[in-house]
Amino acid sequence: MKQNLGNQRDWIWHGWHIHYTFQRVAKEHKSVDIPILLLHGFGASLGHWRHNIPVLSQHHTVYALDLLGFGASQKVYTNYGVPLWSELVYDFWNTFIAQPCILIGNSIGSLIALNTVVEYPMIAKGLVMLSLPDICARQKLIPPKIQPLINTLENLFASPLLIRLIFYLVRQPSIIRRSLKLAYIDHTNVDDQLVNIISLPPRDQGAVRALIALTKSVSNFSLSATELLQQVNIPILLLWGKGDRLIPPTLATKFSQINPKIELKLLDNLGHCLHDENPNLFHQLLFQWWFYQECYVNVSKVTERNL
Repeated sequence: MKQNLGNQRDWIWHGWHIHYTFQRVAKEHKSVDIPILLLHGFGASLGHWRHNIPVLSQHHTVYALDLLGFGASQKVYTNYGVPLWSELVYDFWNTFIAQPCILIGNSIGSLIALNTVVEYPMIAKGLVMLSLPDICARQKLIPPKIQPLINTLENLFASPLLIRLIFYLVRQPSIIRRSLKLAYIDHTNVDDQLVNIISLPPRDQGAVRALIALTKSVSNFSLSATELLQQVNIPILLLWGKGDRLIPPTLATKFSQINPKIELKLLDNLGHCLHDENPNLFHQLLFQWWFYQECYVNVSKVTERNL
């Protein structure tokens, strides 16, 4: 799998070890290279792009990183959340890429990508999101009368002792395999390699304390995707599996109406991780979308020169 994931390296950020990888574009496309930066979802890592990096790097230089607390990046006890990870993404981009790229995220990675584009607009020429969560909207739907009960339950489940007990249970490969089959409609790619990608990082030193810190930082995840989408002025591709059991596809249509820059594709027979479940379709849709964007920009430039 290491070969499929490009050139893996470690980088020190704020004194913490961050794991990342890169794969240079094929020589014949180097002169028109637009870099791609990949952001994984919650509990995943750059290994989740195992089927994508080799294909995408034929046309683009590809970068992917393990977010702090996940994958092979350091498991630290800190104030986690979308703002922290967006800062990490920007600093990584500024250090290694330093030119407008295509930012691609899955699940929480898509919310991080969206927030990063809003906070640091110079980072991207295009934004691709696969199943975009809106945690803030979920919280607004909770009736005020039962909010105290919800808060009590959340505090109970945030107990360090309970988190440790749950953590040691759910990191078992057999449990992870069953969970992945909920996220995927087609189970073909729910293989031993994928189970290892998800199950090995939780065994790293500090993983339990990092999870405890994550649960205590839950308020830092409650950014409004609806409000963020209104602030983006670059092409957006929003991909969503109609069979997504983790984030309802009904959100996709709602999001697509917020910003005219959004191109929405609702996909049959796919779940939450469509880039890994059907990588060939993902690549096809991505390349078609970006080819259209490039053609549109070139035609606009010619039109402006002729006016």
